[in-house]
Amino acid sequence: MDFDITWMLLGLPIAFALGWLASRLDLRQLKIENRQAPKAYFRGLNFLLNEQQDQAIDAFIEAVQNDPDTSELHFALGNLFRRRGEYERAVRVHEHLLARGDLDKPERDRAQHALALDFLKAGLLDRAEAALRKLEGTHYEEEARLSLLAIYERSSDWAHASEIAVKLGSDNNNSGSFSTRQAHYLCEQSSVMLAAGDTDKAMQSLRLASALAPASPRPLIEQAKLLQQSGQSQAAFESLLALDKFAPQALPLAAELLVNIAQKPELLMPVQTLLKAHYARRPSVDVMQAIARLSPDKATGQQCYLTHLEQEPSLVAATKWIAGEEWNDPDRYKLVQQALDKATVPLMRYRCAACGFEATQHFWHCPGCQAWDSYPASRIEEL
Repeated sequence: MDFDITWMLLGLPIAFALGWLASRLDLRQLKIENRQAPKAYFRGLNFLLNEQQDQAIDAFIEAVQNDPDTSELHFALGNLFRRRGEYERAVRVHEHLLARGDLDKPERDRAQHALALDFLKAGLLDRAEAALRKLEGTHYEEEARLSLLAIYERSSDWAHASEIAVKLGSDNNNSGSFSTRQAHYLCEQSSVMLAAGDTDKAMQSLRLASALAPASPRPLIEQAKLLQQSGQSQAAFESLLALDKFAPQALPLAAELLVNIAQKPELLMPVQTLLKAHYARRPSVDVMQAIARLSPDKATGQQCYLTHLEQEPSLVAATKWIAGEEWNDPDRYKLVQQALDKATVPLMRYRCAACGFEATQHFWHCPGCQAWDSYPASRIEEL
């Protein structure tokens, strides 16, 4: 059979025409879909800018249905769900993203980070921890470690918190030094060991904390307390001498402890010398009271309060002075004293500089905002 070239000449134009027609149909369909998706997307953005989150979510869901392969729409939708507190729906969106096989590594890491945030906001700390651990070695590594640190602090898992703090401190990042934070973790672990009766390990942790952060007052104060409890008053006093050298602003926190140390006759004069020298540099209500309590007689102690009042007005000092005076009318004096004692209670509290949380005791870790070292060593009256 002879090959007829005529059919080829006729077939080529026909094939070209059919191909062109098919491409035009596909292009038209693609344009329709692309017009629909951006329209819904921009409508969602408009709702979002007007703080109409319900309508924005509906618009983004429509956009995702029109173009299910667009990861940005999924991220926008998931973030909206999280902001509204619909954590279960946010988790589903981000888990759907992670299940896709066409995501590149940066997008996958982003989805993993978003999923971890969903779990954190929902309070599912165990699942958040697992999700954050998967971000090691990614662009979100530092942020993930900071979140892990917050989780371990909330759960009082000080061993794991120390591990993360070491990693953060060893990295070349902008997070700053974590040596003081590590010292706090060691002090917390020391308290646990002390409660279990392991005094030696508790002291080892405190010494390691002092070595890590020599200017941190907490390890020195905790060491002095433990040494005093063990009957080593001289060593306790030396620890507080170091406190006055490296962190003098915190010495008022150890004023009561110094009074106890001074019960040893051979340490009375050194303690008084330390307290008076510190008070001359930094007048403080707590140090003033300690000096008054260690005074050789009542008159000398009363003079301490008057000296303080000469330097600055203090209701606490005035109340202490009045309490030590003798009055002709005991009944009326008692009423006045009760009123003054009640008025000074709020003034003797400590206040967190970060959130304003007030407490009758000094905290190294604020129970309100979870900040470290946010409580000044001064009472509210002195701020």
